[in-house]
Amino acid sequence: MYEYAIAWDWLTFAVRWLHVITAIAWIGSSFYFVALDLGLKKHPALPPGAYGEEWQVHGGGFYHIQKYLVAPANMPNHLVWFKWESYVTWMSGFGMLCLVYYAGADLYMIDPAVLDVSKPVAIAISLASIAGGWIIYDLICKSPFGNDNTRLMVALYFILVAVAWGYTHLFTGRAAFLHLGAFTATIMSANVFFIIIPNQKIVVADLIAGRTPDPKYGRIAKQRSTHNNYLTLPVLFLMLSNHYPLAFGTQFNWIIASLVFLMGVTIRHWFNTRHADAGKPTWTWIVTVVLFIVIMWLSTVPKILTGEPVTKLSAIQQPFVEAQAFPKVRDTIMGRCSMCHAKEPSWEGIVAPPKGVVFETDRDIAAHAREIYLQAGRSHAMPPANASHITDEERRLLVSWYESAVNGEKIQ
Repeated sequence: MYEYAIAWDWLTFAVRWLHVITAIAWIGSSFYFVALDLGLKKHPALPPGAYGEEWQVHGGGFYHIQKYLVAPANMPNHLVWFKWESYVTWMSGFGMLCLVYYAGADLYMIDPAVLDVSKPVAIAISLASIAGGWIIYDLICKSPFGNDNTRLMVALYFILVAVAWGYTHLFTGRAAFLHLGAFTATIMSANVFFIIIPNQKIVVADLIAGRTPDPKYGRIAKQRSTHNNYLTLPVLFLMLSNHYPLAFGTQFNWIIASLVFLMGVTIRHWFNTRHADAGKPTWTWIVTVVLFIVIMWLSTVPKILTGEPVTKLSAIQQPFVEAQAFPKVRDTIMGRCSMCHAKEPSWEGIVAPPKGVVFETDRDIAAHAREIYLQAGRSHAMPPANASHITDEERRLLVSWYESAVNGEKIQ
């Protein structure tokens, strides 16, 4: 049975790697096309229907690119569609959500001090919120309210603030940030799948049939593409945040998430302005730094506000505590790991437990048994550089403790 933990860890690594690869491709193409679109130059010699052009140099060659607001007079034989990067990024991200957060809901999603629910209920809430978020967003965009882009984006920001607050009252801080990222990324990918690509296909079909395409399809796609442009960087922050408990492990985590969306706007505004050759808005970086300093302050006021630990053991955790080797294991964890993995770490320079993992009760140790087994038993990843001098014998103890517990054995 212990082989399952190793195989599962490698599976999550593989899916995470796929997610990073496709995200790089999607975000990279998004950055490129936004920069291209804003840098287009107009002049009288452009072909009929052309909006602008740009000359670029890269990799030893020159590129001449022209953009048509609706479409060229004749459809080219070879047309490249940028869509699979978005789809596979979302699918691999959802795979990670299933492998880590749904499979490990007791550990990663559910905090009884926040909302005491069963795993199926927590997963149902997760799925409903992500799907419902897209439906509500899409309806607002298609309503008369969505005709004013500035008004729409301000309203969407406050909706995201409300969603951030809501998630922190449903899940653990770590899961709340991850879900806010998934909520936002779903909107972005759904924009591509349900709006941008279908609208482009309508234009292509009209051209092939000899009809004049309606420019409204381009305007709608442009609106959704603009939303994606400003949401990209906050999503990256939220996806990376699970490695930084100072971001998600405080009472003010939802405010931190709200400020992250504002930083995404200020940073993208700088890039967009520079690409459009419309000046150098240095103020955007000043605002970004100020916002980040506020986030740093919020992350430690107070340091840990996650409620009292729950001592009740689940059926999955029980065997790890009942194992006869557990007292020795507990002594090892407390002696080698607790100086960092505590609510108030004593290791110099560590102000919060890494990844929010705390070893202060039997339940804490049992809840993270698999991680202890993989990080400090099967591998030497923990402690970093073996700073606490854990011995090979202690590592073997951790391995035998975990493997015996999952196999239903008792060891001395």
